[in-house]
Amino acid sequence: MKEHKFTNRLVNETSPYLLQHAHNPVDWYPWGEEAFAKAREEDKPILVSIGYSTCHWCHVMERESFEDEAVADYMNQHYVNIKVDREERPDVDQVYMEAIQILSGSGGWPLNCFLTPDKRPFYGGTYFPPKPAYNRPSWGHVLQHIHQAFIGKRNVVEEQASRLTESIAKSDTMLMDRFLEASLEEKTFTPDLMLNTYYALRETFDRVEGGFGGAPKFPGTISHEFLLQYHHATGNHEALEHVLLSLEKMIMGGIYDQLGGGFARYATDREWLIPHFEKMLYDNALLVSLLANGFKLTHNALYETTIGEVLEWVEREMTSPEGAFYSAQDADSEGVEGKFFVWDKAEIMAHLGEADGALFCKFYGVSEVGNWEGKNILWRENEIADFAKSKGLDLEDIRPRLAASKQKLFEIRDKRIKPGLDDKVLLNWNALMCSAYADAYEATGNEKYKSTAVRSLEFMLNNFRKGNELNFYHVWKEGRLTNPAFLDDYAFLIKSMLSVYAITQETKYLDFAGELAGHTISQFLDKERNLFFFTAGEEKDLPVRRRDLYDNSIPSGNSIMVGNLHRLGILLGNTDFRQLAENMLSGLKKVIEKYPSSFAQWARSMLEQVYPINEIVITGTAATGTKQEIERLYMPNKVIMIGEEELTARYPLLEGKPASEDTLIYVCKDYTCLRPVSNIEDMKAMLS
Repeated sequence: MKEHKFTNRLVNETSPYLLQHAHNPVDWYPWGEEAFAKAREEDKPILVSIGYSTCHWCHVMERESFEDEAVADYMNQHYVNIKVDREERPDVDQVYMEAIQILSGSGGWPLNCFLTPDKRPFYGGTYFPPKPAYNRPSWGHVLQHIHQAFIGKRNVVEEQASRLTESIAKSDTMLMDRFLEASLEEKTFTPDLMLNTYYALRETFDRVEGGFGGAPKFPGTISHEFLLQYHHATGNHEALEHVLLSLEKMIMGGIYDQLGGGFARYATDREWLIPHFEKMLYDNALLVSLLANGFKLTHNALYETTIGEVLEWVEREMTSPEGAFYSAQDADSEGVEGKFFVWDKAEIMAHLGEADGALFCKFYGVSEVGNWEGKNILWRENEIADFAKSKGLDLEDIRPRLAASKQKLFEIRDKRIKPGLDDKVLLNWNALMCSAYADAYEATGNEKYKSTAVRSLEFMLNNFRKGNELNFYHVWKEGRLTNPAFLDDYAFLIKSMLSVYAITQETKYLDFAGELAGHTISQFLDKERNLFFFTAGEEKDLPVRRRDLYDNSIPSGNSIMVGNLHRLGILLGNTDFRQLAENMLSGLKKVIEKYPSSFAQWARSMLEQVYPINEIVITGTAATGTKQEIERLYMPNKVIMIGEEELTARYPLLEGKPASEDTLIYVCKDYTCLRPVSNIEDMKAMLS
């Protein structure tokens, strides 16, 4: 076992990020009462340093400052130092990131925030270099300045902390309040509202490279899902074409791992070529769902292939022996960003030989000079059929050669030192991946995806709580549960139960989803606002209790709950759920309309108020097969139930639909049904 000169309290944590700092000379504490009590007793300011294991600049600041013994001595003498994994404690990250954004107008990680002993923020920033650089003061200067202010200007510090905490408390609904009166005056959800929402998002289209805006460029998955759904509702082809352009550019670009599958978190350029190399579980879950919906609409084989490659990567590198999903794969290996993923042309030629090497390099854009820091990030300009045609090559000749070369280089790359793995298991991200597998099954019919979705859901239900209680936990690691679940955890878990119910028709998942929705309402709902808090009522270790409304890289728990409540309300006949979903949307109508890129999941739910959900019931001996055929159609505004005699009394959607030998398909809205039809073509005609 390696000997360490220093060991701090983080050595007892399970988070890979916290364990990375367990042998710093800084006397780090985890977030908790021990640190807070020390700050109060010694009347010292608290430094909260927040990051995550795949954060490149977090690693840099650790090497430059937190491993420096002189810097650590000063920190230990004058501060109570707390390290936080933002993925384990998103509630802590939210509050202090808001503080930094109010102070500086921007944020990021590592996040370093200075607090009074009662946890109110008064100053902070992101990365600070060891010497003044990048128009930033040195970390040492910041530490000295804050210490002197805390000792010599305490009244100024306290006043700043009070003002900042008050601003944070108001910030989550400030935008909503600006538009609230106009939203409530407009009583209904209208097609014009959705048209304006579409046009606002349309202004951000990159019509050349796909996606939204310029560099850096994130996948924008939720906004793309809204565009698909808007196309389905209105027939707008421009919305569809933008999604197809974006998917093609991402799949062909360096943001996609051309050898091993999986998407990086974002591209640093407009063209999707140069990734920030870390791969996050949540990004890939959301992209699989988007690809599945794109495949339902277009039957483009590229999407099905990419789904398969991404899920192979998940199975190969991101799945624990117990069947849970890990959180992330680092950008760095051997301390160098992207080293695992990039290539020299000479290296490729040496491994593949002259003919196959030349073909591979042409197809994947490899050159002598490289396309990033003298190395090559693999990318594709065309699909293989278009490439063959443009080069005058025989497709049937080059397809197997490229496949063999790709496999050979993958096996060679696999022997390199791999990027770090963040192997903690988060409930919300696991639920997203569970839903992604269910979506992939619906689109492709691959039974393996279905079984993985069911296995994933059962793992969450069996391992993220103690016994059969309704209180879940956010983090599972090697059988140890930490941190009570947040709103996102419950929202995404309920959604995953609805996803698995849809593909299995196992009513135990539907019933428990309804029970858990009721629990979430009781623990998280702000009844005055008709919005959910991010933390449960009993959570009191932060100076403010926030509501998270914005859809960022992942949808907000609030926006997912709107969709959950709407669907559960229909399936379970619960009018209170449906009314709450409508009330949540009502106060945000004008905000969604004006800022759809920040409220894209909300916009999807608003579409379902304007273009109501189709309630589909199937009866007959061939009902299951008919359901699977319907699932492969892109129809985002639907719920499906298979009618069985013993279920009729339990679910109002099934009332008056007796079992029969012949297959019958009922299409209903608000439980009012059109005459049943016996085949899918007639159903489609009825819907159109």
